[in-house]
Amino acid sequence: MKKENIKEIKKGEIIIYKILDKKIQVNVSLDKETIWLDAHQIAKIFDVNRPAIVKHINNIYKTAELEQNSTCSILEQVARDGRMRKMNIYNLDMILSVGYRVNSKQATQFRIWATKTLKDHLVQGFTINEKRILEAKEKFKELQSSILFLQEKAKHELLAGQEQEILSLLADYSKTLSLLEQYDTEKVALQKNGKGKFILDYENTVKVISQIKNDLVTKKEAGEFFGQENSDKIKAILGNILQTFDRKELYPSIEEKASHLLYFIIKDHPFVDGNKRIASFLFVYYLDKNNYLYKDNNEKKINDNALTALSLLIAVSDRNEKDKLVKIITNLLSN
Repeated sequence: MKKENIKEIKKGEIIIYKILDKKIQVNVSLDKETIWLDAHQIAKIFDVNRPAIVKHINNIYKTAELEQNSTCSILEQVARDGRMRKMNIYNLDMILSVGYRVNSKQATQFRIWATKTLKDHLVQGFTINEKRILEAKEKFKELQSSILFLQEKAKHELLAGQEQEILSLLADYSKTLSLLEQYDTEKVALQKNGKGKFILDYENTVKVISQIKNDLVTKKEAGEFFGQENSDKIKAILGNILQTFDRKELYPSIEEKASHLLYFIIKDHPFVDGNKRIASFLFVYYLDKNNYLYKDNNEKKINDNALTALSLLIAVSDRNEKDKLVKIITNLLSN
C-alpha cells in the first residue's frame, strides 16, 4: 500500500456532491488530480453500511480489478483522545468501481452524476463550486462597499481638506484587502491577529487625559471643559471593550479593542469637550503600550493625518455604519 500521507488535504477540500432528497452533503477532498474519500463517506454516498463498502473494496483488490498502491492512501489525523489515527482513503477509480457494484438508488444517482460532472472537473480543470463563488462575491461586495463608503464620506463638509488622506486610506485599505489573498486563504474582512497584554483601565485613562489637558491648556489649545466626564460613559466604554460572553472576550484582539475604543469615544461623547482628540490619543496610547503602533519598518500603521481623517469619518458616519468602519480600521492595523 502506498504509505504517503495526505496532510494538506484541506487545501483542496471542495463540496461537490449533494443528495438533495436526503439532505446529505459530502465534502470531497481533491488532491493530485483525483478525489479521496474514506469508507464511511463512500457508504454515505451510496446509502449502504460501511462493512458492505469494505467488502466490495477487498473483492476489487482480490480480483485485481484495481491496484491497491495506486488507489488507496493513508490519511493521518488527530483523534479525540489526542492520538494519531490512520485512515484508508480511496481515489475516484475505487469510488466508481464500488459504485458500479452497489445496488441502490443513490449509487445509480452517483454514477450518473460522476460521469457527467466529476470527470469534466478533473479533465477540464474546473468545478462549479457555488459555495466558494458566493463567498468570493460577498468578499468582493464588501471591499466595494468599503471603498464607496470612503469615497462618499470624503464629500462631507467636515472632511474638506482631507481628500488626500482619504485617498491614502483607500490605497492602504486596498493593499490590505488583496482579493487574491482573501480568496485563497478565505480570511474574513475583520482582522483580529494581535493579542495584547496591556489593559486600559479607568484610573489609567483619567491620568492620561489629565496629562493631555495640561499640555493643551498650556498651549491654549483646550478649555476647562476639555476631558470633563459626561456621566459615567467612559467607564461604560472601557467596560464594553473588555466585555465577555460565555467566558470569551467579544473583542479579543488588539485591532478590535483599539478600533472600538476610537469609535465609541467619538460617537458616544463621554466627555463634554475634546472627544475626537481624546479618542485619537487613547487609540495611539493603547496601541503603543501593546507594541502594536508601528510596522516592521518603524512607520506608524496609521499616521497622524490618516488618524485625523478616520476620526472625522467616524464623527460624520451613521450608527449603522459602525461595523464597516471597524473593519476598515482593523485591516489598516493588521497591515
